[in-house]
Amino acid sequence: MKFFQRLGKSLMLPIAVLPVAAILSGVGYWISTAAGEANVVSSFFAAAGGALLNNLPLLFAVGVAFGMASKSDGTAALAGLVSYLTITTLLSPETVAGLTGTAEVADVNPAFSNIANAFIGILAGLIGALCFDRFKDVQLPTALSFFSGKRSVAIVTAGASLVVSLVLFFVWPVVYGGLVGFGELLLGLGPIGAGIYGFFNRLLIPTGLHHALNSVFWFDVAGINDLGNFLNNTGTYGVTGQYMSGFFPIMMFGLPGAALAMYLTAKTTRRKVTAGILISAAFASFFVGVTEPLEFAFMFLAPPLYVLHALFTGISMAIAAALPVRMGFGFSGGFIDLVLNWVNPMAQNPWILLLMGVAWFLIYFVAFYFIIKRFDLKTPGREDEEIGVEGATGKSKFVAQASAILDGLGGKGNVLELDNCATRLRMEIADVSKVDDAAIRRAGAAGVMKPGGRSVQVIYGLEVQFVKDAMEDLIAGRVAPPSDAEVAAVVETSAPAAGGVATATVVTVRQPVEGRIVPLTEVPDATFAEGIMGPGVAIEPTGSVVVAPADGSVAHVFPTGHAVAMVLSDGTELLVHVGIDTVEMQGDGFTTLVAVGDQVTEGTPLIEFDLAKIRAAGHPTVTPVILLNGGDAELRLR
Repeated sequence: MKFFQRLGKSLMLPIAVLPVAAILSGVGYWISTAAGEANVVSSFFAAAGGALLNNLPLLFAVGVAFGMASKSDGTAALAGLVSYLTITTLLSPETVAGLTGTAEVADVNPAFSNIANAFIGILAGLIGALCFDRFKDVQLPTALSFFSGKRSVAIVTAGASLVVSLVLFFVWPVVYGGLVGFGELLLGLGPIGAGIYGFFNRLLIPTGLHHALNSVFWFDVAGINDLGNFLNNTGTYGVTGQYMSGFFPIMMFGLPGAALAMYLTAKTTRRKVTAGILISAAFASFFVGVTEPLEFAFMFLAPPLYVLHALFTGISMAIAAALPVRMGFGFSGGFIDLVLNWVNPMAQNPWILLLMGVAWFLIYFVAFYFIIKRFDLKTPGREDEEIGVEGATGKSKFVAQASAILDGLGGKGNVLELDNCATRLRMEIADVSKVDDAAIRRAGAAGVMKPGGRSVQVIYGLEVQFVKDAMEDLIAGRVAPPSDAEVAAVVETSAPAAGGVATATVVTVRQPVEGRIVPLTEVPDATFAEGIMGPGVAIEPTGSVVVAPADGSVAHVFPTGHAVAMVLSDGTELLVHVGIDTVEMQGDGFTTLVAVGDQVTEGTPLIEFDLAKIRAAGHPTVTPVILLNGGDAELRLR
């Protein structure tokens, strides 16, 4: 689920601009329809809204690449754009016509006319993010060094997209054609067929393949032409419109009911930000019938709810088709089309749709509210801390703490180099005399070390990576500095990250690695020796495997594999740090055997390490074992 939550968060930025675009397009459509023809005003509004709505897949490609990369970077966004342009250009009808020798572009498989869709945008974004993470640090031979690192990302992304395009060239028409055939099978099923169509219409939105089904029912692919016949008054009264009517109650009332439920279940601290997204998206759904801003806001954060939404849509379509009610649209199933087509000769009892709408509003609200609360679904405003809606604004605990720490370091201009290990920030400072130890501690740090020269270390705790990333964003100007009030609010509630209150006077656990137990004071690192990180002991290892000292869960494994932290069953937080300054080995000689979140039992292997490599690199092998929330407790190993 972490993957889908990150994906949902990545879509928030492009989604946020869509409601306004939808309303602009709707106003333009309303003016042109009411006036009987397009004019300067309607064309202006329609073009303004279409600039974004018509390029939704492109926005998704950039947003997903930027958000899904391990580090938000413009290079990743560029890679997503490169992937999208590569795929959509190679699979455009014009290119396919040339590749297959088709005489007329119109004769190309219609599947390729629908290749520029949300699914391709998201896929391109994921390709861009993957290539960025894998190749952003690649080192090429000297002759090709210009293309090393981030410059290689877009090139590799284009190559990967060529392969994906080749696969889609064969797969996409088969899937598209299969759905068209499936839609034709539903034509003789009456209201049941309309319901099945409605269900799959919504279910296929994220793939873009809903257009395949729409073509069967709305246009003249299989002789139905429901949309065209309704607008042109060439259909059969009481029949035409049955494949559109049921969308109105869902788009105008059902989805806004879901938005209200998501707003009321959002965390209190996030409701203001969440409301901005949900209210505007709900208004676009009601007024214009553009549902993507609202649907994409929760389809990846809470997939079960989206399946329920698709089911409700199918039921609404079936009920509307069975009742004596018919309505159609030229744009979508929103208020604008309902009003414009109210007096259409093909419209039958449109007032019933309003009654259905009230019922669906209540059904969506109650169902979404109950399910979200009962199963703790991560809908907008309820996401995990590190992927919340606020993440897009950069206003978070870590940004505020990072800002306070930077001030304590003498300002961002005083930081020459910045890195981190398992629990501390490691920096090179231009002027060490400007470092305010007390201010840094007030920001939530456990302590400050000055090994000598320009080196400064800030001991923070297991979440140090988030603080370091926030500091980098502030230094680079990628996020706006938080206000003084925001910093003050965080600093007031921040306790040293490595401190805590002991839950027992003596904590006894299994020795996590074979070797000789030595006092913590013998560790050649003041951070450990002086107990700044917390109480503990150290081991001069003879073995090569770190095992779980007790039952619990893995709280943190540093990427270089030299340290692991656990939360034991009684809540004790314990860190095992293999060697001193071994972060500098960049993972060489270390093998991680578990992942964050794994539940382990006493004796479960956590890390393998090579003592010979540690010694050869010139690092002490002594291994501190620390109680991170131990307070004044005593740690004993058995």
